[in-house]
Amino acid sequence: MTPPSPDIVLASRSPRRHQLFEMLGISHVVDPVHIDERPVPGEAPEPFAQRLAREKALAGAERHPGTWVLGADTVVVLDEEILGKPASPVEAEEMLLRLAGRRHRVVSAIALSRGEDLHEAHDVTSVWMRSMTREMAREYVATGEPMDKAGSYAVQGMGAILVDRIEGDYFGVMGLPVRLVVELMGLAGIPYNFS
Repeated sequence: MTPPSPDIVLASRSPRRHQLFEMLGISHVVDPVHIDERPVPGEAPEPFAQRLAREKALAGAERHPGTWVLGADTVVVLDEEILGKPASPVEAEEMLLRLAGRRHRVVSAIALSRGEDLHEAHDVTSVWMRSMTREMAREYVATGEPMDKAGSYAVQGMGAILVDRIEGDYFGVMGLPVRLVVELMGLAGIPYNFS
């Protein structure tokens, strides 16, 4: 017997996004796509994140005709500078020290595509980091957790200790604003239900 087709293809390699889909009970399969994730000169953070989410969704939709594909992207922004994933432990440590004791914003964008149909949304959350010493930043980097995270921290992991407070969507900081996912699913004719 053939299993039922999933509601959505998740075009992301992020284990956190997969876990959030599982937490919500959304039927999905994971099929990451690879695109150029560099900003174009002069591109602001919000349009940049939204463009990447759109390109991921559209690339995934080409591979899965007739199925809704969700693309997502999250960027950390400090003083209008996009802080990506650190290339080395030293870069992660320096990034954390730049964020320490300050507010930054996290832009989390999503796009849902099936053929020519496309729905998009993004969310912005403010995050205030605690002050930290270089030794604290170095100890956190030594755990390995920051190395594949934009901004060099994971709010859902040990990095939670570094966060003073959040104003906005916690799940957006994790990388997937779940309320926006549900809104876009509704627009796509895939209403969310708890059963």
